[in-house]
Amino acid sequence: MIRVPFHDGWSVGPKLGAFESRTEATAAVPVTLPHDALRDLPRSAESGQGVHAGYIPGGVFEYVRQFEVPLEWADKSVRIEFEGVYRDATVFLNGDFAAHEHNGYAAFVVDADPFLRFGEENTISVEARVHRDSRWYTGGGIYRPVHLVVADPVHIALDGTTATTADIDGERAVVEIATIVENDTRHTATRRVRWAIADADGADVASGNAPITVLPGHSATARLRVAVENPRLWGPDSPHLYRVRTELADAAGVVVDEDETRLGIRRLQLDAARGLRINGESVDLRGACIHHDNGPLGAISVADAEQRRVRRLKDAGFNAIRSAHNPASRALLDACDLHGMLVMDELADVWTKSKTAFDGSVGFDERWRGDVAALVVKDRTHPSVILYSIGNEILELATPHGATWSRRLAEEFRRLDPTRFVTNGINGIIANLGHLAEIAASDPNTMMADMGEQMALMNASPFITDSIEESAAVLDVVGFNYADSRYDLDAELFPNRVIVGSETFPDRIASLWADVRRLPHVIGDFTWTGWDYIGEAGIGRVDYTDAPGYEPTGTAGPFPYLLAQCGDIDITGHRLPASFYREIAYGLRAEPAIAVHRPQHHGRPVAKTPWSWDDVVSSWSWDVEPGSAVTVDVYADAEEVELLVDGVSIGRSAVGSPRALIARFETTYRRGELTAIAYRDGAEIGRSSLRSAADPVLTVRAEGSEMSADGVGYVEITIADADGVLLCDADRLVSVTVSGGSLAGIGSGRARTEESFGADAVTTFDGRALAIVRADPTADQVRISVTADGLEPADAVFAVRQASSSSRPDIIAV
Repeated sequence: MIRVPFHDGWSVGPKLGAFESRTEATAAVPVTLPHDALRDLPRSAESGQGVHAGYIPGGVFEYVRQFEVPLEWADKSVRIEFEGVYRDATVFLNGDFAAHEHNGYAAFVVDADPFLRFGEENTISVEARVHRDSRWYTGGGIYRPVHLVVADPVHIALDGTTATTADIDGERAVVEIATIVENDTRHTATRRVRWAIADADGADVASGNAPITVLPGHSATARLRVAVENPRLWGPDSPHLYRVRTELADAAGVVVDEDETRLGIRRLQLDAARGLRINGESVDLRGACIHHDNGPLGAISVADAEQRRVRRLKDAGFNAIRSAHNPASRALLDACDLHGMLVMDELADVWTKSKTAFDGSVGFDERWRGDVAALVVKDRTHPSVILYSIGNEILELATPHGATWSRRLAEEFRRLDPTRFVTNGINGIIANLGHLAEIAASDPNTMMADMGEQMALMNASPFITDSIEESAAVLDVVGFNYADSRYDLDAELFPNRVIVGSETFPDRIASLWADVRRLPHVIGDFTWTGWDYIGEAGIGRVDYTDAPGYEPTGTAGPFPYLLAQCGDIDITGHRLPASFYREIAYGLRAEPAIAVHRPQHHGRPVAKTPWSWDDVVSSWSWDVEPGSAVTVDVYADAEEVELLVDGVSIGRSAVGSPRALIARFETTYRRGELTAIAYRDGAEIGRSSLRSAADPVLTVRAEGSEMSADGVGYVEITIADADGVLLCDADRLVSVTVSGGSLAGIGSGRARTEESFGADAVTTFDGRALAIVRADPTADQVRISVTADGLEPADAVFAVRQASSSSRPDIIAV
C-alpha cells in the first residue's frame, strides 16, 4: 500500500456560481493542508455567525488541486481519505461528482477509480459550507489531514484491523485480532493474512496467520486469537503500547499490502460500589472539556499541536478529556494514547431538534448510523478512549421519543463496539426548556438563586428526575452537566446508577472533587474548560461595571471578544491561576499558589458569569504607584497562610474565604519578593514566591531544538527581565519574521482583541505571546526573528527533521 499525505499543491477561494469567473477579489490562494478557511476572514460585530464563532463569518469555499495519475495505477485501487472537512463536503474528480459527507467531523473515503484519467493530470475539487450551524467556532474547509492511498485491488480495508483484549490476567492477555480484506477485482481471491504483535522495543511477542477467501466486489474478515505472555498494561500512569503488524500475502507469499495498528492492553470495570477501575485499580477522572480548535492555528488538527496540548493538560493534573461536542481528531487520540490521557469522545451536540439555524439536526434521522460508525471505526483502536458520549444537552431527551433516540444510539454503539462504556451529557433543564415554570414552582428557592445555583436546584427537582429517567437508564454512565445536586440524591433513588460530572463550573472544583472522592458511584468531573478556545466569545470574562458604556450582555461577550476566556490553560498553552487552584483541589500540589488581582482595578465593581474566574495573575510586577491597594489570593490546602514581602510578614489569614482553598489578603503594592507560607496544625507545609521584574528584555524561546518538516514548531515570546520574570504591565507589539519556513499562526491569551492569528505581529498579553511556524520543504533549519519597540531583537532556531512517509503512526507506506 502506498499511503502518503495529500497536503501540498492546493488552492482555495470562495465558491463561485456556475457562470461566474474569478476576479482579483475572489482569486484562489495557495494553501497547505490541513487548512482553516475561516480563521483569517475579517471579523465584525455584524458577522452572521455572531458571538458563537467569535464574530468570524462563515462562507462557502472551494479547494482545488491537480495531481498526476501514472499509467501503472490503472490496475490498482486508488482512494482519497479525508479525516474531516467542515462542513457538507462535496468532492469532484475531473469535474464529476464523487462523494458527499454532511458531517464536518466524520472521516470519509472517496473511491477515485471510476473518475481517474491514467497517464495524465487529474483535478480534484472539494467544496465546504459553513453558516450558522454551530454554537462554537468550527473553522471551515479541509481542516484535518488528507491521504492518497494506492493499493492492490485485493487489500486491507482502511482502519480494517482491530485488536481487543477482553481476557487478561497476570500471566497473559488474549488478543483477538480481526482484519477486513476487500476485493475490488472481478474474480474470487484467496490470500493469507499474517499478524505479529511487537512491544515498544520492536520485538515480536506473538504472531499467527490465516488464509482468507474474498468474493469479487465483497469484503471478508480474518481473525486470530493469540496470547501475549506477561503483558505490560496500558493505563493513565503507564501508557504502554504494542503494535499489531498485519500483512496480506498472495499465493506466492509476496506481501501485497501491510498496515500497523496500535494496541493498548487494558481492562475496564465499572459499577456503582467501586466506580471505574482500569486494570483493577480505581481511577477518578480528573477531566477537562476541550473544544477542537488549536488556538492561533484555528481549527486545524496536526500531530504536533495535539501532542503539545495533551502533554500540557497532563502536566496540569488532568488525566481525562472530553471532546466536546464533536468527535476527536485522530491526531488527538494518538496523543492521548501516548501520554495516558483517558478520553470521552462525543458524537454530537444535536439529534433531531436544532439549536442553531443550520446545524446537524437536519437529516440526522437518516445519517445517524453512519455518524456512529465513523466515530467507532476511528476510536476502536485507541486504548485511551473509554467512554462514548452519544450527545450533549440534547433538547428532546426528556420526551418518550427522545428516550427512544437515546436507546437507539446507545445500542448502536454497543453493537459496533461492546468494549467501551456509553454516556450522555444530560442537562435536565435544557431537556425541559418548555417546562421551566413547572420546575421552578416545585422549589421556589430556585428563583432566588444565581444562575449556577439555579441550574443545580432545578436539575434536582422531581420533575426532572422523572422526565430523564428512561434516557438515563439506557446509559452505562450517566453524564450530568451542572447537576452535582443529583449526586447524593441519585445514590438513594437509583442505587445502581454510575455518574460522571460531564460538564461543571470551574470555580466549584473543590466541592465537586470532594464529591468524587466521597461517592464511589461518581467517577469523575469534567470542567468547562481545560483549555481556552475560539468562539462562545467572552463566556468566562470579568466585566468592570463602572466602565464607560458598560451594558450587561448576559453570557455573550460583545465584539471584539474572540475567545471564550474560561480555560484553566489559555490558547497559547500557558497555565493560569485557576489551573493551580485545580491542581491543589485534586491533591496533586503541596505548594501554595499566589494569584494577584490587577491593582489598577482595585475596588471596582465586577460582573462575572458562572464560567468566570477572578481577574488575577501570578505576578508581582505592576506598573502602579508604590503603596497602591492590591488584593492577593493564596490558593492552598491548608488551615492558614502567612504573606510576606521581602521577608517581612504582613499577616496571616485563614483558608476558606472567599472560597474553599483560598486565603485572601488586602495589602499595598511595593516591589520586591512576595512569599506565601501555608500552615497546617501550626507547621509549615509549603511555600512559594513571586518576585518583581527588573528591566525588560525581549526573549524568544523555541520549544525544542528541532521540528518535523511536515509539522509545526512553537515559539514562546516574552517580555521579561534577564532572569525570566515577566512584566505584566509592559505589553507591546512584537513583530515576527521567519526564514526557512513560514508563520502558521500568532496570538496571545487576550480574549478581547481585533488582532488576527494570520498576521505577522501581535501585542503580548501579560508579557506573553506565541508564534507557530512551518518549515519550507527543502529547509534544514527555521529561524524566527522577533522585534519590539525599545527592546533588543531576539531570535530562535529549529533544526528541521525530515518527515516520515506517513503522517499516521498506525499505518505505514510500503
